Amino acid sequence: MLRALLPSFVPALAAVLGSWGFSAEPAYAETAPPGAFDDVAIADPTEALTFARVEQDGGRRVLAVRGYRQGQLDAIDLSALYGRPVRSAVELFREQGYDALARTVASAPQQHVVFVPAAQLVMPVDVGASHVAAGTNYPEHAGEAGVKEGPFLFAKLVAATGPYAPVAAGEGLLDYEVEIALVPLEPIRAGVAPRHLGLVLANDYTDRATLLRHIDPFDVASGKGFTTGKSFPGYMPIGNLLVIPRDHRAFVPGIELELYVDGRLRQREHARAMIWNTDALLAQTFARASLRWDHRGSEVALLGDDGVLGEDMLLLTGTPHGTVFAGVSTAQKLRGVARWALGGFSGGVGSGVVETYIDDARAAGAYLKPGNEVVIHVDRLGVIRNRVTS
Repeated sequence: MLRALLPSFVPALAAVLGSWGFSAEPAYAETAPPGAFDDVAIADPTEALTFARVEQDGGRRVLAVRGYRQGQLDAIDLSALYGRPVRSAVELFREQGYDALARTVASAPQQHVVFVPAAQLVMPVDVGASHVAAGTNYPEHAGEAGVKEGPFLFAKLVAATGPYAPVAAGEGLLDYEVEIALVPLEPIRAGVAPRHLGLVLANDYTDRATLLRHIDPFDVASGKGFTTGKSFPGYMPIGNLLVIPRDHRAFVPGIELELYVDGRLRQREHARAMIWNTDALLAQTFARASLRWDHRGSEVALLGDDGVLGEDMLLLTGTPHGTVFAGVSTAQKLRGVARWALGGFSGGVGSGVVETYIDDARAAGAYLKPGNEVVIHVDRLGVIRNRVTS
């Protein structure tokens, strides 16, 4: 009886609910004025040290940044200052310590000052292809995504790319996520609260279609499927500056994150809104070190067998509200159930809902498309600027 009624019921349901299916309107109407991304406020060295890197003479040279105005850095060439190659700000920091390094940079002779176009900056830190990331660590984003269980963690298995690298849209639903990434300055072990952490910006790009097809809809906070939806090549460009605060616990809450698409503001939030702060994120990482997920047929974990958060790993701290994905609507859920039933009750009811959402998103053209420019601009942390390609 039910199956006989479905051919007439489903089109009627779609007609009634069609206008409720998908909202692609960004959270903000604000646009960036010309040149808005060319200036970045740099932290006072008493509060944080700021570094960048450039390719020069066949290698990478580290700069201590003093100013960032009109698309140009005012910096100290640390290789020239120390009279030897300096290719890693992290290694130099471990060697010198905060105060000694700050004093040396502050007293640098004028002859070691260089002015470098920001467009020439490369990744400021060397990292691998295994990272830890937080989901729904900002309350408003958790609300828009419909996740009530609180923050959770997952593995992001992708090599970092530079701050101006292109990002391929592919055949999925490409979404952006502005995040602060914590940079271990030395391997961190369970029970150890590091005195210093580095900070870089990251864009945690996501294919929402792949993610939705792999999550556990009854336990999103399990983290299942997140690695698979977020670990495509090019899905983690990092910012053009490395910042090492004197006190990361005091510094991070004052950071205001901003992300723009084609000059229009999409995300803005202070890091003080995070549910898990830096210490809690580290503690939760070690508490979940034994968790395992399937990723394209292989078992993955947050940390390696040694249970250490290595200095070549990043810990992404979560994104604020304003992503393209803002949950699945009630209308899409109802239409998805009907779709599943009309399809002979095969594939699971969740798949009907997911495919309905994906179809609506494609029809609305809401996700990132070739030609879009995504810019993250954050005072005291730097810039990421990516062009979306096919």
